[in-house]
Amino acid sequence: MSKKILITGGAGFIGSHVVRLFVNQYPQYQIVNFDALTYAGNLENLRDIESAPNYHFFKGDITVPQEIEAAFQQFGITDVIHLAAESHVDRSIHSPIDFVLTNVVGTVHLLNVAKQFWASDLENHLFYHVSTDEVYGTLGETGLFTEQTPYDPRSPYSASKASSDHFVRAYHETYHLRTLVSNCSNNYGPFHFPEKLIPLMIRNILHQQPLPVYGDGLYTRDWLFVKDHARAIDTVFHKGVVGETYNIGGFNEWKNINIVHLVCGIMDEKLGREKGTSQQLIRFVKDRPGHDRRYAIDATKINRELGWKPSVTFEEGIVETIDWYLANQEWLEHVSSGAYQSYYKSMYQNR
Repeated sequence: MSKKILITGGAGFIGSHVVRLFVNQYPQYQIVNFDALTYAGNLENLRDIESAPNYHFFKGDITVPQEIEAAFQQFGITDVIHLAAESHVDRSIHSPIDFVLTNVVGTVHLLNVAKQFWASDLENHLFYHVSTDEVYGTLGETGLFTEQTPYDPRSPYSASKASSDHFVRAYHETYHLRTLVSNCSNNYGPFHFPEKLIPLMIRNILHQQPLPVYGDGLYTRDWLFVKDHARAIDTVFHKGVVGETYNIGGFNEWKNINIVHLVCGIMDEKLGREKGTSQQLIRFVKDRPGHDRRYAIDATKINRELGWKPSVTFEEGIVETIDWYLANQEWLEHVSSGAYQSYYKSMYQNR
C-alpha cells in the first residue's frame, strides 16, 4: 500500500526537516504538510522541495477537527507523524491555555479523526507522536532520562506535552490504534526560530546586541542536531515497535553559558572580529519561573534496537548551524521582524 503521510507542523523547525527528508527519500510516498502557519511555521523553510510531485501543503489547524477531516478526505491519509505543537517554555508561562488547546486538545482531535477514518483496518495505519524530554522533569547532577523515567513536568509546556503523550498511549490501549511515541532532547540547527538559545545568540552577535543568559547560565541540556532527529524519526516510523516509546538524544550535555562562549568564539572568527569581542555582550538576566536545572537523555534503546546514532558531534553541528545562519541572513531577518520584535522586548529587554 502506497503511504500518504500527514506530517503536522511540517512548516516548523523540526517538521520542515522531517518533511524534506521524507519527500526526498521516499518518492513513492505522498507527503502532506499540515500546518496552521502560526508565528514559527514558515513555508520558506521548504522552498527547495515545494514543487516536488510527492509534496502537498494543506493549511490547517489541529484544534479544528473539520480541517483535519478535510485533509484526511482529500488525500486519503494512511499514516500520521504528529509534530504540530506550541513548543516554547517561556511562551507557555505567559499563556498556558494556548498550550492546552494546541498540544492537548489538538492532539486528541487528531487521534479522533485518525481513529474514525481508519476504523475498518486499524492494523494498516500508524500514528507517530513526537514529544520532548521535558515531560520527565529535572535531573540532579547525575543520572539520565530513560523510557522508564516517571513523568514529572514542571512547566505548562511540559505538562501539555505529557498530557498529549498519555492520550496517544491511551488510544493505543483503549482503541488499538497503532501508535509510537518518541521523546527528544533540545534540537538545534538550520531554520530554528530565533526565540531559542542558539539562533538568538547568533542573531544578536551579528547585530552586536546583548546576549541574554538566564540566571547563572549553568542550566544543562542534551543537544541533538535537527537533521539527526529527522533521521531518527524516519527510523522509528519504519522500524519502531508499535506501542513503544523511544528516547532520542545527542549523547552530549552542555551548560548554556558554555554554549554561548562557544558560539561567541566561532562567530568572532567567522566575522573577522577580535577574539573575545562577542563575549563582552553577555548579560545575565532574571531567571524564568520553573526553570529545570538539567536534562539528559539515555538514547541507548533506539541505538541498540533500531541502529540509530547521531552523525555529528555538537561542535561539528554548531559550526554547520552557524554557517547556515551566516549564509541565510535574509531568512533570519525576515522571521525576526514584526511580532517577534515585541515578543523579544517583553521577554528579555524588560527583565
